[in-house]
Amino acid sequence: MSAAERLAEARELLAEHPVVDGHNDLPWALREQVRYDLSRRDIASDQSAVLHTDIPRLRSGGVGAQFWSVYVPSDLAGDEAVSATLEQIDCVGQLLARYPGDLVRAFTADDMEAARAEGRIASLMGAEGGHSINNSLATLRALHALGVRYMTLTHNDNNDWADSATDVERAGGLTAFGREVVREMNRTGMLVDLSHVAATTMRDALATSKAPVVFSHSSSRAVCDHPRNIPDDVLEKLPANGGVAMATFVPKFVLPEAVAWTRAADDNMRAHGFHPLDLSEAGLAVQRAFEEATPRPMATAATVADHLDHMREVAGIDHIGIGGDYDGTAFTPAGLEDVAGYPNLVAELLTRGWSRSDLAKLTWENGVRALRDAEAVARDLQSRHAPSNATIGDLDA
Repeated sequence: MSAAERLAEARELLAEHPVVDGHNDLPWALREQVRYDLSRRDIASDQSAVLHTDIPRLRSGGVGAQFWSVYVPSDLAGDEAVSATLEQIDCVGQLLARYPGDLVRAFTADDMEAARAEGRIASLMGAEGGHSINNSLATLRALHALGVRYMTLTHNDNNDWADSATDVERAGGLTAFGREVVREMNRTGMLVDLSHVAATTMRDALATSKAPVVFSHSSSRAVCDHPRNIPDDVLEKLPANGGVAMATFVPKFVLPEAVAWTRAADDNMRAHGFHPLDLSEAGLAVQRAFEEATPRPMATAATVADHLDHMREVAGIDHIGIGGDYDGTAFTPAGLEDVAGYPNLVAELLTRGWSRSDLAKLTWENGVRALRDAEAVARDLQSRHAPSNATIGDLDA
């Protein structure tokens, strides 16, 4: 079969089993670039000059459900972090109101299936970093009530109750309050997201959680030894938990040769007065200039497929998914430049002998099932337990 025929088969498969993508940072990019002025970034039209994401490319890419990240940086703290998270949630609401023919809010797995039947893109939200709740379980419940369906326990820095993958460990995983956060997430029905967290935090969360966990955008540490990726011993625990590890596309997390290059690119951003994750137009211009002067090692769809092959071998086909991290990274792989690229990844996996049933689980079924199972756990726990009003002072004094 020719490459063109493989790609046509991939597109046909995605029409029936579209992608549930675990992580897209469009709301933060809209904040950085236009301060949420959606008239200046009309995603109904081509925005490829400034964004990885718009509706035509979501459609071309076969995306059927998107977890929109309502990320705020971990150097925001306290009430400021909560307010910024609420602004991000409001941005998603503005997008849904502006594009109702294409995007529809989803709270449940049934909502995701209904959106697919209607031909609209189910839109869910994930809070990226436990600092967004300001050490308050009531705030956690409020975010759930507003539609947040996962929370990443940390971002790039430790918080008061959990260790991050990219900070110096302080708690040795989760504190007692951190475990209570996981239990309350189970009780509300919010998925526990273990991307960005230290391996010790991953293990503590898996030992605590009664519901499936997710990794919204993490790949295999055995394939690329980066602390943002998932060790094999953690992947091996996913079948017993029911969780799903969603492979990300970020080059520095999937291609070993890209790690040193990205470190130099980050240093260049700082030298120009920008945070390495700055996605403003000015920040992106600095990144592009550096890439032009110093060509980067190029990840491809095959690089990501290598991770998925390994993750399937270790965790099993029922426990893997996709989380591209579009508009949360300056650089993307060849063939996966933006949200239109998912058919290229599926075509690569078809070339490697993945069956249609395997691919249906990867793209759609596993993500929907994880949320449905978390909902079932929440119904059971709510029938037996009242909301927790524990404080960090109570448990971590």
